Amino acid sequence: MADTRATDAQAAVELDAKDLPAFCPNPKMPIWSGHPRVFIDVTHAGEGRCPYCGTTYRLKPGTVVKGHH
Repeated sequence: MADTRATDAQAAVELDAKDLPAFCPNPKMPIWSGHPRVFIDVTHAGEGRCPYCGTTYRLKPGTVVKGHH
């Protein structure tokens, strides 16, 4: 199996605090690749992954999340 870590890092969707709550599929994804909407918890670990399509969502460095614990 090929090592895909480099491409996964490049394909991560970076989020600001204003983009929360994070959900997938996101508005920039084409309709044909849609799946049921799921919310992604990025507030605890700084990143999360969609269980359907594997898209990684990551907080931008230095992002301060208020009111989410």
